Amino acid sequence: MEYALYKGDTLLQIGTVDELAAFKKVKRKTILFYATPSYRKRTSEKGLRTIRLEEDGIG
Repeated sequence: MEYALYKGDTLLQIGTVDELAAFKKVKRKTILFYATPSYRKRTSEKGLRTIRLEEDGIG
């Protein structure tokens, strides 16, 4: 499963949870926390966001 990591509207990186964690030098669970509604409520629109990328199912 791939995820996209954003800071505000800027795409920082696309990759697996492990790849994004290594990129930001944080734990896996931190990357997953960036995707939760509770994290979004705590931060501004310009904060970090993790978005799960959908697979199109073709092939």
